[in-house]
Amino acid sequence: VQLQASGGGLVQAGGYLRLSCAASGSIFSLNYMGWYRQAPGKQRESVASIISGDMSSYADSVKGRFTISRDGAKNTVYLQMNSLTPEDTAVYYCNVVSAGYMYWGQGTQVTVSS
Repeated sequence: VQLQASGGGLVQAGGYLRLSCAASGSIFSLNYMGWYRQAPGKQRESVASIISGDMSSYADSVKGRFTISRDGAKNTVYLQMNSLTPEDTAVYYCNVVSAGYMYWGQGTQVTVSS
């Protein structure tokens, strides 16, 4: 399974971005799709996830601002990020679980200027 993330960039505080991550290859079933992020000098942290049945969960720091969604037909997961703050600056990684294995995308940089 290969993951291709896109949508990162530079945005001013209060702005928005939409990340996409498309899965391809030998996909059995994407029971779990999620986004993590890693800021400089910090550990990678979970941002949001969505599982079969479209049940989603979010880190407290992004609740009410970020929305995760998925398109099953396209094997793609999205992260709509609104009201961005400089604290959201990080490399964002998507990950999926397929047939019991976890796969990671290459990461996309999100930079929020104050």
